[in-house]
Amino acid sequence: MTFSYNKLWKLTIDKNINKTQLRDKAGLTNSTLSKLSKNKTVSMDSLARICRTLECDISDIVEYTQEEVNINDK
Repeated sequence: MTFSYNKLWKLTIDKNINKTQLRDKAGLTNSTLSKLSKNKTVSMDSLARICRTLECDISDIVEYTQEEVNINDK
């Protein structure tokens, strides 16, 4: 399973907020911001703080995508 934060980055552009401003306003660490940039998992607490900061729902910032399974990998 894979999570994509592309919706988050689009929303920050729409709200004219850069990554540094998001980090500071939401109280995120540099490590969490780096994980978000690489579509890695982050804590629900971090996602909740982002939602509170951007006044949005989690579905506005995170998208779940299923990884394609290669038959040869089984």
